[in-house]
Amino acid sequence: MQRIYLDANATTPLDPRVREIMEPYLDCGNASSLHAEGRAARDAMEHAREQVAALIGAAPREIIFTSGGTEANALALLGTVRARETGPVLYSTVEHPSVKGTVEDLAPGVELRPIPVGPTGHVDPETEIPEGARLVTCMLANNETGAILPVAALARSARAAGAVMHSDAVQACGKVPVDVRALDIDLLSVSAHKMHGPKGAAALYVRRGVRLEPLARGGEHERGLRAGTENVAAIVGFGAAAELAASELDARRTLWSRLSGLLVEKLCETIPDVSVHTHEPCVPSTVNLRFPGAEGEAVLLGLDLEGIAVSTGSACSSGAAEASHVLLAMGLTQEQAEESIRISFHAGSTENDVAALVKSLARIVKSLRALQV
Repeated sequence: MQRIYLDANATTPLDPRVREIMEPYLDCGNASSLHAEGRAARDAMEHAREQVAALIGAAPREIIFTSGGTEANALALLGTVRARETGPVLYSTVEHPSVKGTVEDLAPGVELRPIPVGPTGHVDPETEIPEGARLVTCMLANNETGAILPVAALARSARAAGAVMHSDAVQACGKVPVDVRALDIDLLSVSAHKMHGPKGAAALYVRRGVRLEPLARGGEHERGLRAGTENVAAIVGFGAAAELAASELDARRTLWSRLSGLLVEKLCETIPDVSVHTHEPCVPSTVNLRFPGAEGEAVLLGLDLEGIAVSTGSACSSGAAEASHVLLAMGLTQEQAEESIRISFHAGSTENDVAALVKSLARIVKSLRALQV
């Protein structure tokens, strides 16, 4: 049975073109070494830095490579808090667990101020940032609903209040245009494996002049902000994936918009009482849905048995007993949140995938609802 993969927000398939570019660097030298092998690795890594910088409108020197989006977020948040010793930290209530957990671990020594969202999952762009705030963090696109949040507006308010502004853009880069200059932001996280690159490579954009404290000592790698031998092959793959994402962005967005629209249309025609939790503005590749009377995990497992992979929320929260904190923050009840699933498309998704998904969902939801009678 050929499986259908519709959980791209968790990770995307590695593009064969990226894999081919990575191959020569799997056994390359240490990028910090002075010999020929080391210099070749360094040159390849610096080229990747230019490619990633170009994707988000940054200067190459402003790109700090990390092992993943979680590390990039931790460096941004903890590095800022350690460098700026006073003032509250503000964060949206729908942040990815890598941000939410890191921020909440700062208490009680740091004052925390959650920024609420409305029923569509969006933050109020006129949210007040108090004078003297230390840090504001708000994701650019939500990993569960696809909602695009008003980061540029918050950044303006943060700058006026004297705060550092960070955004987790892991779910936005490669899906919508991202320009750090237009956002007027200080720190931004981006990851390779969400855009058909390899796992194990990500980056933090650090605006020139922004001060961070490193999380680990041990070397002057990455301008002294990220000690440790670089994963050159993964970084090279990251660069290649970033360049492909930039060049193919319009085509991918057109595909995802068509597939998302088709999915919602066909589901509403086929299955009674479908609720859609994804609202504009949003990335075009993500659709969050609820089927009242059908528990989301049961739907996921039923689809898995039929060869289709979807999700009930963040992969980083998989196995947690609680319902999605994102959906709860939007005002859904525990039961409603537990009846929800997320479909997320990648660059290779097709209309046939949507047709197969709708057919399977109709059968599975009908069966699960019958058990409730």
